[in-house]
Amino acid sequence: MLRQLTRLVPPDAIKIALVLVLSFFIGLEREEHKQRNAQYAFGGIRTFPLIGLVSYALALVSTPEQLPWIVGLAIVGGLMIASYLHKVATSETAGITTEVSALATYLIAALVYREHFWIAATIAVLSLLLLELKEGLEGLTRRVAPDEILTVAKFLLLTVVILPIVPNQDLTRFHINPFKTWLVVVAVSGVSFGSYLLQRKLQSSQGIFLSGLLGGVYSSTATTLVLAKQSKERSDPWLFSGTILAASSTMYARLAILVAFFSGPLAARLAPGFGGLALLGGAVGWAMSRRSKQRGAQVGQHQLPKNPLRLKTAFVFALIFVAVLVLTSLAREQLGSSGLFSLATLIGASDVDPFVLGLAQATPAEVPLPMAASAIVIAAASNNIAKAIYAFSFAERATGARSLVMLGALAALGLLPLLWI
Repeated sequence: MLRQLTRLVPPDAIKIALVLVLSFFIGLEREEHKQRNAQYAFGGIRTFPLIGLVSYALALVSTPEQLPWIVGLAIVGGLMIASYLHKVATSETAGITTEVSALATYLIAALVYREHFWIAATIAVLSLLLLELKEGLEGLTRRVAPDEILTVAKFLLLTVVILPIVPNQDLTRFHINPFKTWLVVVAVSGVSFGSYLLQRKLQSSQGIFLSGLLGGVYSSTATTLVLAKQSKERSDPWLFSGTILAASSTMYARLAILVAFFSGPLAARLAPGFGGLALLGGAVGWAMSRRSKQRGAQVGQHQLPKNPLRLKTAFVFALIFVAVLVLTSLAREQLGSSGLFSLATLIGASDVDPFVLGLAQATPAEVPLPMAASAIVIAAASNNIAKAIYAFSFAERATGARSLVMLGALAALGLLPLLWI
């Protein structure tokens, strides 16, 4: 279609029209802002299209060194500085948004000349959104706590700063890949962070059951311990034992999602059984909690877990993952499948994520899919047995007894996928 259009209309005419359209809408938004604001404001519906046209013309006549266009950029930049200084001198609440928008318009026109149409249009649209959403974006400072901004910054550090520079190659005879190791850290942190944010946002309105369900996505073991200890403060066995069961059931959904990030075939083997266990356990836990007379009781602030995105925690998890990877390889090499299954049983007493994701990254030649799936099933069942013991040890008597029975039953049912995987 574009080729047919260029046969009828000169290419430069199409580009000039695009420059006019993009710069016009930015100018229109600034004109609207100027009409609402009684104070001085630079430019509007005519100035911004003119800036775009000047930029396009200078880009057209520029040599490969782009000297005329650069001089034009310097002049426009100088005008923006003068405008801002005048604004500062005449207003106590001077902003620089309009001046920066003018510079963006100047650059957009040059991108159109270079035929970077998608980039030019994207920058223009994003600029319009940022300009129009001023009140909403500025209101975020009242709704977002400073520690949450720092947390997001840490997540970006883990993903867009550290991850790209980590070597992507196998090291040592255990095939430890630093990139895949850190990718595991990012995946686990991302899932935990999402659950943490939901808990933070809903903490004032959610009940104990929903809090436990979200906590299970974060860490079912930690959530079980917190709920068990809290049950001594509020005597409600049905509510707390049902919530502990539901939180432990979400572990199966969490593991299936994490495995899917790294191994589709392995996730396909686990998904039917793990999905069924998550739904069954969640439904039974919900039904148990409904027998409580306090099921709408609000969760206390102390029940919220610690922020999962701590750099120290990320590095410790990476070290644990490497250590478990080495132990898994040694157990398989020295003892075969029995060694791997024994390790899966032992590892279930703690965090199973490093063990499970290590198996998810192993090749079928290293660990056959049926063996890997069986080991993950055993580790998950073992983890439920450990949580049953924790609940029985730390909860009040009735809650502990019911949690022991229900988590024991969930662990037994969790072994059923061994029949077909």
